[in-house]
Amino acid sequence: MTLATDSPPRWVATNLAGVRHAFFGRRGGVSRGIYASLNAGTGSNDDPEAVKENRQRIAAALGVEPSHLVGVHQVHSPSAVFIDAPWSGERPHADALVTTTPGLAISILTADCAPVLFVDQRASVIAAAHAGWKGALGGALEATVALMRKHGARDIAAAIGPCIHSASYEVGPEFEARFVASDRANARFFAPGKNDRRLFDLPGFCAGRLAALGVSSIDVLPLDTCALKDRFHSNRRALHEKAGDYGRNCSAIVLA
Repeated sequence: MTLATDSPPRWVATNLAGVRHAFFGRRGGVSRGIYASLNAGTGSNDDPEAVKENRQRIAAALGVEPSHLVGVHQVHSPSAVFIDAPWSGERPHADALVTTTPGLAISILTADCAPVLFVDQRASVIAAAHAGWKGALGGALEATVALMRKHGARDIAAAIGPCIHSASYEVGPEFEARFVASDRANARFFAPGKNDRRLFDLPGFCAGRLAALGVSSIDVLPLDTCALKDRFHSNRRALHEKAGDYGRNCSAIVLA
């Protein structure tokens, strides 16, 4: 993991070296208040002009035009879509994008869920996936890898970006039961919390799913969005603080 300190600051994964990508946090933008400062979320209640400027800065950092910073309408689903040009109408409802088109910065917005960036450099196939607990359990990562392979990917590397980590992710026993009912081996991603609470390892769970899919290289960035208030937007932290809304972090990857 490397931190680029020029504006806006961003992290890159070691195993994705050679392909342009970035995990952006909350610094380097123009938004104010609870959205300060690099809020990329068009679905937030932030000033739309501020979000537009923030997204322009993200696009510039990735070396693309703002119109080529593209995403989907995320719905916590197991759906992945292929894209070869900026959307001409409304964004599709999905939680992952795959492309083989140079110059498209495919992006995911998160505020505790796991952003996962993928590449097969030899096949020139990239992907970006939004993996909250629901999407990850439901098959979002499997759908992403399957669509990459449909378009020629064979040797896939994946990086799991800033997201909520187990120390911050307290859940109830019924949450754990849902995962164990799906696969008893999922119990290994839970640790004891206070009283009957459990601590869920979302990035570990995602890494486990990717390993089972035969992904050849998996990197997990050790960055907890909920704990690192000055670096990342966080939905759970906003709930604890009764903030009413929250900003979104952007993660993106582009073929040169």
